[in-house]
Amino acid sequence: MSNRHTSDRKARRHELLKTVDEIARPDAYVLHEAIRLGGDEELRRHGGALFLSAFAAGLSIALSLIVPGVLKSHLPDADWSKVITSMGYAVGFLVVVLGRQQLFTENTITPVLPLLHDRSVKTTWRVLRLWTIVLCGNLLGTLAISTLIAHAGAFEPAVQKAFAEISHDAIAHEFAATFVKAIFAGWMIALMVWFLPATGSAAPFIIMLMTWLVSLCSLAHVVAGSVEAFYLVVTGAATMGEYVGRFFVPTLLGNLFGGVALVAVLNYGQVAPEVEETREVEGERPD
Repeated sequence: MSNRHTSDRKARRHELLKTVDEIARPDAYVLHEAIRLGGDEELRRHGGALFLSAFAAGLSIALSLIVPGVLKSHLPDADWSKVITSMGYAVGFLVVVLGRQQLFTENTITPVLPLLHDRSVKTTWRVLRLWTIVLCGNLLGTLAISTLIAHAGAFEPAVQKAFAEISHDAIAHEFAATFVKAIFAGWMIALMVWFLPATGSAAPFIIMLMTWLVSLCSLAHVVAGSVEAFYLVVTGAATMGEYVGRFFVPTLLGNLFGGVALVAVLNYGQVAPEVEETREVEGERPD
């Protein structure tokens, strides 16, 4: 029965994605269902596979520090330079999202829609399990790559200096300011995930635009920012206490609120009547 349900879900999501591709402006319900069914598949993935994918994402997202750092080391110290270096921030997200690696902030929306659809203890546990595995994998990946960047000798002193200057912003603000910055970052990343199914071949452009704006506005992202904050920790420029208190806790809370409350819940609200009507017609029961 479980295998049949899984096959049915995958077939239904495939049909929905085809519909999204074929319709110039798919409605909110079609987008909701495509994302929800994708989230449902993620909730059922093996824990080991989730962790490895999340660890890989933690490594890949380091490009959001490496590329801006290299660009910064080659550009003059001018106001317009940040516009260029911020574009490099998008590279890590392009690799992670297009490579289908597990990124925590994407998961503030994809598994939440199944939870809103089926508000049960079982689904709640699955969401918490997914968040825990993915966040741990992301953070371990960022710690590993930050240590390598700092101590492997692969980058010249000028580039290392640029890394330090960029990274300083991660812990430069008070708790409240970082929390607000993280809300906006979580909101923007979750919005990106929401409308990616409707973008087709324009997906790389949308990812680049939204993440470039996150960097340009100096917003706080719990995974990409952890590369920067861990870089400061492993080079001795910051302490683990500063990482946890000034960056990790406010950024995690802000990203969660921005993704879950401002995108997942609000976008679910606009299709909730149609979702409930469809469930009644189809006689759907959570499994």
